[in-house]
Amino acid sequence: MKLLRVGTAGAERPALLDAEGTLRDLSGVVPDIDGPLLADDAALGRIRAAADAGELPVLDATGLRVGPPLARIGKVVCIGLNYHDHARETGAEPPAEPVIFFKAADTVVGPNDTVLVPRKSTKTDWEVELAVVIGRTARYLDSAEEALAHVAGYAVAHDMRPACAWGRRSPASARSCASG
Repeated sequence: MKLLRVGTAGAERPALLDAEGTLRDLSGVVPDIDGPLLADDAALGRIRAAADAGELPVLDATGLRVGPPLARIGKVVCIGLNYHDHARETGAEPPAEPVIFFKAADTVVGPNDTVLVPRKSTKTDWEVELAVVIGRTARYLDSAEEALAHVAGYAVAHDMRPACAWGRRSPASARSCASG
């Protein structure tokens, strides 16, 4: 079961891509897809039950925009140089502690949406990343298992930024590319 949001920017509706590749409308089951919904076992159960019962209307995917995977994104927390080979690719030593930085929530867009590159950028760096969706507040967790219990889902992310920002500033001050 793949969940997604479709429609014009700012007016997306929840949808499901079923095992046969048919796009189904979820708006009669849930209002939208966000982190808390993905952590809500009852809501996910309603989605599964409606899908299994064949109750979800088919959406015509022709020309339909796929939007950001989640509504109401609270924070985008990023971990830089998060594996040894990547650190070496950049010419850096692997950090002793994680390099943590943030991106604005509005930098999360649909897979075919426009990305605005800053005017003075001569080179844009990009990476495919695994996005981990945290569905509920997590503080001072004692184990990896406890942390994983807060994971609501996963998505593929395409991280873009002006490449020059990494060479001259810390990752925390590097400006991200903006959505269109």
